[in-house]
Amino acid sequence: MAKTKIKTNIKTETVPKLDTRWNVLVLNDPINYQQYVILAFMTVLRVDRTVAQKLMMAVHNDGRAIVWSGDREPAEMVALELQQWHIQAQLEKDA
Repeated sequence: MAKTKIKTNIKTETVPKLDTRWNVLVLNDPINYQQYVILAFMTVLRVDRTVAQKLMMAVHNDGRAIVWSGDREPAEMVALELQQWHIQAQLEKDA
C-alpha cells in the first residue's frame, strides 16, 4: 500500500470582517405627531411602547437618535421601512 503524506504545515490567514456595524439614525421633524412615531417604531423596530416612547423622546429632545444597529443589509431595510412611514431615517457607519 502506498503511504499518503499529510500536510501538517497549513498556513492560515485572518481575514478582516468586511461588514462593520451600521446605525439607523432618525432625525427630528416638525411634521409627524409623537404618537405616530411611537407607532412606527413599535411596528418597524418590533419594540414595546415603553422602548418606542424612549426612542421617540431621544429623537425629539436631541434632534436625532440611533434607533437600531447591526449589519448593513438589515440596517438598510430598517431605514427604508421607517422612510416608508415618512420618518427621516438614514444610515451611518458605527464608529
